[in-house]
This record gives sequence, C-alpha cells and structure tokens, in this order.
Amino acid sequence: MKFRVLLLGLTLAFPLFAQDSRDIAFLTARDAFRAGDRNKLEKATSQLGNHELLPYVENYRLRMFMDQGDSTVLRAFFERYEKSYVVEKLRADWIRWLGKRSTWNEVEAEYARMIAPEPDITCYNQQARLARNEKSALDEVEKTWLTMLEPSEPCRVVLDALVISQRIETDQVWARARRQVEANRPGQAKATLNYLPDSQMPDFRAFDSAISSGMGYLARQPSSWSATKPGRELAAIAIQRIATNDPRTAADELEKLKGRMQDPEKQWAWGQIGLQAAKRHMPDAVTWYGNAGKSVLSDDAYQWKVRAALRAQEWGIVRDTVLAMPPTLAALPEWTYWLGRAHKAGGRTSEADALFEKIAGQPNFYGNLADEELGRAIMTPPRAKAPTAEEQQAARDNPGIRRAMTFFRLEMRTEAVKEWNWSLRGMEDRELLAAADLAKRNQIWDRAINTADRTKNEHDYTLRFLAPYGEHVRPAALNQSLDDAWVYGLMRQESRFITSAKSNVGASGLMQLMPATAKWVAKKIGLRDFNHGRVNDTEINVLLGTSYMRLVMENLDNHPVLASAAYNAGPGRAKKWRADRPLEGAIYAETIPFSETRDYVKKVMSNAVYYSAQFNGKPDSLKTRLGTIGARTADGMKDADLP
Repeated sequence: MKFRVLLLGLTLAFPLFAQDSRDIAFLTARDAFRAGDRNKLEKATSQLGNHELLPYVENYRLRMFMDQGDSTVLRAFFERYEKSYVVEKLRADWIRWLGKRSTWNEVEAEYARMIAPEPDITCYNQQARLARNEKSALDEVEKTWLTMLEPSEPCRVVLDALVISQRIETDQVWARARRQVEANRPGQAKATLNYLPDSQMPDFRAFDSAISSGMGYLARQPSSWSATKPGRELAAIAIQRIATNDPRTAADELEKLKGRMQDPEKQWAWGQIGLQAAKRHMPDAVTWYGNAGKSVLSDDAYQWKVRAALRAQEWGIVRDTVLAMPPTLAALPEWTYWLGRAHKAGGRTSEADALFEKIAGQPNFYGNLADEELGRAIMTPPRAKAPTAEEQQAARDNPGIRRAMTFFRLEMRTEAVKEWNWSLRGMEDRELLAAADLAKRNQIWDRAINTADRTKNEHDYTLRFLAPYGEHVRPAALNQSLDDAWVYGLMRQESRFITSAKSNVGASGLMQLMPATAKWVAKKIGLRDFNHGRVNDTEINVLLGTSYMRLVMENLDNHPVLASAAYNAGPGRAKKWRADRPLEGAIYAETIPFSETRDYVKKVMSNAVYYSAQFNGKPDSLKTRLGTIGARTADGMKDADLP
C-alpha cells in the first residue's frame, strides 16, 4: 500500500501563526541567509529583539562570515550556547572548514567538545591525530574497514592512510569490495579495488560487465579465467548479480564453476545465493547457505540465514548462526529471543530462560514475547506520579524546549523535532515525564509519545500510548467490528497522531491513506462528495482508514498480522509472504522481506497489546494476537481487488 518516510507537515514561507513582528523578523532572517543576502540578514537581526530563536539568527550570521576564519567570534558563540543543538551543528561545520585547511590543532580542540559527532567529523579528528603520528587512530579506522562502505571524503583519506600503512592485505580489499557489491554500491567497490597493487588489479571493464550482466560476463570468459584471483573474484561477483534476480539460476551456474574457485570466492557466492533466496522465502535457501560453510557473513546475510532457518524450523541452524554473529548483532532483542527459542527447542530450558530474562520487560515485540515465554503477563507498569508544578515549570523554562516550542508555533516541524530531541539528551525520568506532559498539553502527540518512551524507571504509559481523537476512533472501530486497541496500535505507528502527517509517497493523515486507496474506499463505502482535499479531515480519515482495515481483514482470514502487513505493503504481498504450511505468527513477522514492513508489523502488534491492557485494565497476550498464519493457497492468491 505504501512505503514512506513521514514528513509530518510542510514548512510555509510565512506560517499563519507568525503574527508577532519578531517572528516575521526571524523568518526574514532565515530567508535572507538562504539567499545569501547579508544586508537583509543584518536588518532583520536588528529587529529580532530577544526572540527565542535568536541563537539561530546569530548562527546564520556566523555561517555567512565563516570563510573569514574568525575563531574568536565563533568560540564566543559556542561558549554562550554551549551544548545546544545549534552549537553542535555550527561547531561541526567549523571543524569541516578547519579540516579542509589542515588546521589540525584546532580540529582536535573543537572535536573534544562535540557531543554526537557525525562520521565525517570523526574522520577529520582521526586525520588530525594521524598528523601528529598517533597510530591508535589507525586502530579505530581498521575496525570500520568492512562496515564504512560509502565513506565521505575525509573518511576516504583515513582509509587511504590505513592502506598506505600496509595494515590491509589483498584478501581484505576484496572482502570490502564484496561487501560493497552486496550492498549494491558497485561504484564504491571499484574505488576500493584501486587499493590493490597494480599487478593484482582487475580489468574494470570486466568488472562493469560482471555487474551489469552476470550471465553475459560468465559466457564470455576465456578458459583461463580461474588462473588469477581477479578472475575468480569477478566470477563470484557475476554469480551474486545473477542471484539478485534468480537465485536458482545462480546456484546452477555456481555448481558448474565451483571446482575452479577457491573457498573465499565460492563461499561468499553461496552465501549471496542463500541471502537472495531467503528474502524470497525459497526452501533451498538453507541448503545454499549451508554450502557457504562457516565463512564470515555480513550482518544482513547472518540475519537472513536465521530467518530462512526459522521458516524451515531448523532450530540447530538458528542456534549456530546466532552464535556465529558479531556480539553486538547477536545481542539485539530479536536474536537473543530466537537463540532462546532454539535452546528451548533443544531441551536446554535453563539456558533459554536466561536469554529470555535479558530482554524480558522491554516494552517491545521481543520483550513481550520473552515475558510470555517466562510465564509473565504483559501489563502496563504502575503509573508514575504526575509532574509537579516545579517540574512542569522547569520543562517550560528549558531553553532548547522553548526553542522547539517556538518552531512548532511557526509550523517549522522539522526544525522543532530536531531541537526537541536534542534537548532531551541526559534528562532523567522526571524531566522526561514533564517534557512529555508539556507536549501532550500542546497536542504535540508525537513528541509526547517519543519523550515518554525514553524513561528508564518511572513510566507513564498513558503518555507512551496516547489515545487522542477517541470521539472519532472508538465509534469507527466499533462500527467496523475492529479491535480498537489494534486500530490505535496501527495509528500510533502510522502517524503518531499528527493529522497533517504526509509521507514522501503521498500518504496522508492519521491513518496515512494513499490517494488511490482513499478514493477506492470512499467509492466502496458510498461516501458521497469525496475529494482528496478532505482526506486530512480527522473524521473522514478515520472512517476511510478503519473501513479499509475491515476490508483487508476480511480478505486475509481476519488475521491482524496479515492485515497489518497488508496495510503497509499491500494485500498481495501479505498473501505472498505466507508459507506452504501454517506458520507461527512471530516467524511470519520476522521473515517479512521488507525491513520497513517487518518493523511496522512488530510495532503495531506490540502497540495493540499495550493499548488493550490500558483500555481494558487487564493483561493481554501478544502470542495470542500473533497466532498462526494459515498456509498459502492458490485460491487465496486470486483475490486482488484491494489496492
């Protein structure tokens, strides 16, 4: 149905709420900065007074004069607004300016004050350390060799230094290039291959041919292709490209070639065939992954190997693959849970329970499932005391939050969210609850939810799982015979209850309806005089969204997991992702091929559990909601009426 990144409202040149002359002065200053008009910027600045967004205008002025390299003025600004979002971003740009001019002492001094440096800023700092011969910087760079696949210019410089230091061998260069090909970054892979000695450099025309037409490349190879490492590596890359379209054909081709390939190329190629087959839910995926032996896989390939094993109910492979993952990957809740399930399937219940304990209590999909494995009910925790008057005042007085609230008032949502989120850094639970309460009081539902989500010990799930617009949602859900907890769970994930939410593909409103879908549903239910201009009207949006949910449910066995997947990715895909036999709902959700839909379904279903517990005052069961997904049938794939 839709794949989207929420834009959550568009910024107008002069928002309707910008009535104050100082607001207009700020907006004029911003536009002058964007246009590079210094005179207009100076004039607007003089009219700003003590406006909340004065730091931003000062920032505009400093950026326009940055090419003068006046560090004194910049440092005075940094000290005045230290630890603010605007300082963090300006300091980063200053480091970039310094780095391009190799002013390394100043780069290191400013980097030490960064709070959350972006990768290119870290690379500038590493360059500064290398300039004074600090070799430990290369140790850090070496750890990113296989993961920093699309480096910025300053990061390419430190990668160059790593190669020049002779820390990287030929096999490591090819391993990095393979990772880049796997990530569909062939241009970056070619850049990596330039690190090879001239005598071992592949023919880049041959590389381009292997990338663009794997089958054609293999058909044109001379009989001596396997005599060199570049020849074998390019053959493996050609197999990978074939696998992205047809894993079975790729497997057939690799069977013909494998006797002439060495283990690194051959095992990577089998792993790539397994990866592409797993994403297509092909039964042979487990076998093809097995042909890769114990070779080191990418994070994506490890995860899909587990997913393929889950669908095949190969619990031993699930266990062995999770244990082979890098520790940081294996520690994620999903793989902690499935490793626990693998141990449980093997009768090792004490080891399983120890793993479930690690994630139990976490308010998410796998935390919920771990609780149920341990026999614990899923219930909202005791509600924290409401923020005191003093705590509420402290939230209102927080400079960053004040700036964020001003941005919200000016309908500059993107800037508001960045400023708000930055202001939460380091807050304790009571401060977070007060900030969430402030957002709720101002009907900034998404910030209320996301802020309340951050608490560690004191919680308020009425803030985490807000349920606004009940006068529209509850009757609509009842009229469609839908579980209102599931409806709210879906809306929370769709829009965070921002009525003006709009995706990058055109989905609109609380329930993120695509134009074609809204029009189709309106016609289906006989809604007269509908036009897309009405889709953001709360009542209309909820009516159309819940009507579509009911139609999807009826088309998909009245199963909320399938219906949730269909709401996000379309009914046809939700049906296609079934197995040839009944499948545990949690396994269906984990093996959805699209990462956005996979994450979406898990969050919608976990949300529904908490809304149900909140609405009904008693525990709910995620396992019961997930249930079993019926087997794929030929008849079930025929009904394609739904958009």
